[in-house]
Amino acid sequence: MNRLIFSIYNFPIWLLTLLPLNVLYILSDFFFVIIYFAGYRKKVVMTNLQNSFPEKTITELKKIARRFYRHFCDSFIESIYALHMSENEIRKRFRYKNSEILNRFYKENKSVILVFGHYGNWDWLNGMPLITKHQVAALYHPLSNRYFDELFKRIRCRFGVKLIPMKTSYKEMLTDAQKGTLTATYFLTDQRPVWSSIRYWTTFLNQETPVLTGSEVVAAKLGQPVIYLDIQKIKRGYYEAEFEIISEHPGLAKEYEITELHTRKLENIIVKKPEYWLWSHKRWKHKREEIEKRLKKKHVKNSNSNTQLER
Repeated sequence: MNRLIFSIYNFPIWLLTLLPLNVLYILSDFFFVIIYFAGYRKKVVMTNLQNSFPEKTITELKKIARRFYRHFCDSFIESIYALHMSENEIRKRFRYKNSEILNRFYKENKSVILVFGHYGNWDWLNGMPLITKHQVAALYHPLSNRYFDELFKRIRCRFGVKLIPMKTSYKEMLTDAQKGTLTATYFLTDQRPVWSSIRYWTTFLNQETPVLTGSEVVAAKLGQPVIYLDIQKIKRGYYEAEFEIISEHPGLAKEYEITELHTRKLENIIVKKPEYWLWSHKRWKHKREEIEKRLKKKHVKNSNSNTQLER
């Protein structure tokens, strides 16, 4: 049944991706009208915006929300369009401003870790293997439906990106390091952590926020420089990415220093042009007081279990 459903949805998607992007943007405009006026996650979007920008008026926030929904629809269309995008077109539409940074680390025989948030168009990073000799790898959460998972893997691996499931990420990165394979592995660092794995809280967009620390932990263990990837939308269908070194020697950084640096970098980017961030995400679902209670309860339960085993 899943394969049948997948085929029903996949075939029209496959056909659509054969159309020119400018034609597909007409479909994006249609989706925007439906999603915006139907109020898709409107409460989540507006609550996130109000809490992030308490100084802005409702009129200003609604203007940002409207622009966000337009970009959100464009991003969806651009993602599926990548299924048949040529090398020449991805090079033209998604430019890298200073790829010489990656080239330097490659010549120095160093793998790197790239960090960024859900900003701009991260799906078109599938073209990064075209501008670096590093093996480009991306951490991802497999979708529950394996047929749709296969579709998105085809899109993301289009030009040679290696996908690494989150659960086995460190093991696979360690294996590559031991083999001497030079990699550029990118981490989406603004995702909401699983409550049981939360280790660090900070203030992000005026709100107390739990932040993933995996990128700095892995960077320190493997000795891989951390680079922030700033993706900016130039105009509809065109993006530019700029690399910025966050930490060249992560093993020497203080605990959570790298996490703070890339969090502040993303925050500054969002404040300048907020419409290109993923406001429909329930980023602030976890509340610190509630999570700390749950973690404490879990710790006590584990301690009691260990005590019983010792007896």
